[in-house]
Amino acid sequence: MAGSSTPPPPAAGEFERFASANRPALEAALAERLPSPARGAGRLADAVRSAVLSPGKRVRPLVALAAGELVRAKPSAPLAIAVAVEFVHAASLVLDDLPSMDDAVRRRGEPALHVLYGVATAELAAVTLLSRAFETVARELEIPPGVRVRILGELAVAVGAAGCCGGQAADLAADPASVALEDLESIHARKTGALFVAAVRGGALAGGASEAALEALTLYARNLGLAFQITDDLLDLEGDPARLGKDTRRDGHRANFAVVLGAESSRELVGELLDTAVAALVPFRRRGAVLADLTRFVRDRRA
Repeated sequence: MAGSSTPPPPAAGEFERFASANRPALEAALAERLPSPARGAGRLADAVRSAVLSPGKRVRPLVALAAGELVRAKPSAPLAIAVAVEFVHAASLVLDDLPSMDDAVRRRGEPALHVLYGVATAELAAVTLLSRAFETVARELEIPPGVRVRILGELAVAVGAAGCCGGQAADLAADPASVALEDLESIHARKTGALFVAAVRGGALAGGASEAALEALTLYARNLGLAFQITDDLLDLEGDPARLGKDTRRDGHRANFAVVLGAESSRELVGELLDTAVAALVPFRRRGAVLADLTRFVRDRRA
């Protein structure tokens, strides 16, 4: 990979155009790859379907698709990664909303899954989606077996104790009155950032990315994921519940950036993180335009 040392400014609209072009195939694949309802488990199947197909931004799977396109992958391989990543993300939202976690009653403008189907069915739906995510990658024959194993391993790490689950546990245990910024960054690098990293790396690995490309994309994803979480915290503090599709000001008791740093310092940190993310894409030149523009989308989003 070669390129200049100065990152180009993100070209406005590249990410939205990419999302518009790829969303129909993504939505179709999400619906097609849902697990088939087992005998006597129709309610579980309905809950799984609701968790996945409720309206969402699909940022994480779109990141996987964009990373695949960047390394010139055949479309079907990154699409499988995108589906798996969204299944994991949907499962994480179901778990986050449970009474034992955030005790949220709305998600994406609709009642939370445990409100609609009960806690037991919601928990089973989350586990079903996690298992389906790994099954989706394992069955994608367009990805060479050795690469599939590597992607599965990285996705497992992103989900488990070193990733989302460990980050959520640390978040629940943290005292917002005394948590250090370093600890807060560590929590959300796992809770939110790990799945962004898995999405970018999975999409790129599906296209045969070099180790140098993976290193650059990993730096990009780590900074993007943390910035995404900080904007989430700011939206919880300042956002419009109608646009967000969920209740706001529910995280004041949790260790979040808006509470620890304040709104203005949080916005400054978002800018620094996203500038670093864009700089990581310099070696890809114009091929990095979609991912670069996603940083603008994250910085400016209101929902």
